[in-house]
Amino acid sequence: MNFDFSDELKQLRDEARRFLTDRCPPAVPRRILESDEPYDRALWRSIAEMGWTGAAIPEAYGGVGLGRLAVCVIAEELGFHVAPVPFASSVYLATEAVLQYGSEAQKRAYLPKLATGELIGTFALAERAGTSDPRKLTATVNGGTLTTVKLAVPDGDVADFAVVAVNGGSGPWLYLADLHGPGVTKEVVTTIDPTRSHAKLSFTAAPADPLAAATGPESVRRLLDFAAVPMAFEQVGGAQAALEMGNAYAKERYAFGRPIGSFQGIKHKLSDMYIQVEMARSNAYYGAWAVHTEAAELPIAASVARISACEAGWFVTKENIQTHGGMGFTWQMDCHLYYRRAKQLALALGSAREWKLRLISELRNRNTEDLQAA
Repeated sequence: MNFDFSDELKQLRDEARRFLTDRCPPAVPRRILESDEPYDRALWRSIAEMGWTGAAIPEAYGGVGLGRLAVCVIAEELGFHVAPVPFASSVYLATEAVLQYGSEAQKRAYLPKLATGELIGTFALAERAGTSDPRKLTATVNGGTLTTVKLAVPDGDVADFAVVAVNGGSGPWLYLADLHGPGVTKEVVTTIDPTRSHAKLSFTAAPADPLAAATGPESVRRLLDFAAVPMAFEQVGGAQAALEMGNAYAKERYAFGRPIGSFQGIKHKLSDMYIQVEMARSNAYYGAWAVHTEAAELPIAASVARISACEAGWFVTKENIQTHGGMGFTWQMDCHLYYRRAKQLALALGSAREWKLRLISELRNRNTEDLQAA
């Protein structure tokens, strides 16, 4: 079984790397971090013009029809450059929700504008601190209107609409809500990574349009599984960048007359970082295969990719700071850009602990089914 990307997708990856190297050096996320701008609008427009926002959208709906693997390739490069754009919220989650669960009318209304970047979407799940189990949601829709509060919605302050998860009972569990419509208020929330803005969204009798095919809590879980894989690629990209940064510094920083990379302690540190990145990348590739084929193994593959990427992102960005020593902790160094993004992404779809519990549950269910079949 070959999990590698096709030559076409490798060319897309190289093109994305060249484009982002030119258009998104560390000075770009740093500018967003140090200003009141929620994201880089010029970069977002350029990304949309490149067709990346419509990568997974079929040509019939205004996209470029490259599929979900293309999104994974792009996500890794966006993570490598810590791009301050609402790509994850709009593409991994909102676009995927409409593609999977939207009616034909909803697809024709939303997908062309998502493909061009004219619309920015997001996904609103959490209602309180704690696990992101959709079965514990209390929000409901009555008479076509939604009243609830969703916490720390990624890019909620800049998004045009949200896919809102509710406790739908026997009806739809996902609804579309216009964030510029009546009954919606936004409150910006401060997080560890201001280059990816978040907001508390309050809905008071706000009109909500159901994604009718999203029935049952498993529809919400399935959306999270599909989003977890490109998110893992984004995390791998950030970890790879931190590894390269630490490796480069270890070669140019001298102590006691020789590069610090020649010392055993630094060698071991960089080796451990490399192992973490490669393990996470391997698991992300497995997840990409499961997403692309919509395999029955997707819940397991997505969980493994998510867990591995979260652990690699934290470890490698932390060790990059340590490799830089006292300089690594300072504001003027770029190490903290990757550490901030790694910590933020590790909570974006639920913590690694939640995904570990999900993996255990999936493996237990599979083993039970195998025993019963035997």
